[in-house]
Amino acid sequence: MTPKRVRVHHLREAKQRGERLTMLTAYDAATASIFDAAGIDMLLVGDSIGNTMHGYRTTLPVTVDEIVVAGRAVAGAAQRAFVVADLPFGSYEAGPEQALATAVRIMKETGVSAVKFEGGRRVAAQVRALTEAGIPVVGHLGYTPQSENLLGGPRVQGRGDDAAEQLSEDALAIAEAGAVAVVLEMVPAPVAERVTEILAIPTIGIGAGSACDGQVLVWVDMAGMGDWSPKFAKRFGEVGEALRAAATAYADEVKAGTFPDAAHSFES
Repeated sequence: MTPKRVRVHHLREAKQRGERLTMLTAYDAATASIFDAAGIDMLLVGDSIGNTMHGYRTTLPVTVDEIVVAGRAVAGAAQRAFVVADLPFGSYEAGPEQALATAVRIMKETGVSAVKFEGGRRVAAQVRALTEAGIPVVGHLGYTPQSENLLGGPRVQGRGDDAAEQLSEDALAIAEAGAVAVVLEMVPAPVAERVTEILAIPTIGIGAGSACDGQVLVWVDMAGMGDWSPKFAKRFGEVGEALRAAATAYADEVKAGTFPDAAHSFES
């Protein structure tokens, strides 16, 4: 039975049933409401807001304040979906105390259901601290955009036996620390399948093959809002072209003097 509100235990139950979970990013109330009504299970207020909405070249400049504003809008609009907010770069790396302070603020000021941050064994203590404080944590492994300068850009992670083993160990570490799910980004499909098999918590893939327990996409990539999208992001619509056509038609009618017409005006 579809829950009225997706909660932590529903994620684990879905994995146990073999039911695939769906996740999309959302940064505002309008799109969050649409995705929620479409039955998307999880909405991610991602630091990808920097690239997609704010025009930043990377996710690194995104601030906690920006996540709070977007998170409040998304959580307020979602009636069913499990809403997750990213902890942005620089807001959790210093240790459990910093991570807990950031997460508490985001939870209190937005109403989201969980937070997400990047890393494996190096952030296990942060995952444990938040879990013990009652804050659900979603992990993020593979290509981690906040570390793109160290990784050399958006490159597939987990290739080769050693790298695959390290990724598996990272996944187990954050799961044992209490993570409720983990995003696997740009990971070879066989590696992601192996991680999915060994974890009791759901894996959410993005460029990680079809064996993950769920999938996530950045919504502007999914909806075809730009001229380019990553290799792993299927365009399920061409919303950008439709929006461009609507704006062009509006401009044409205004310039021609045909809008507004009588049907869109008030009489005295």
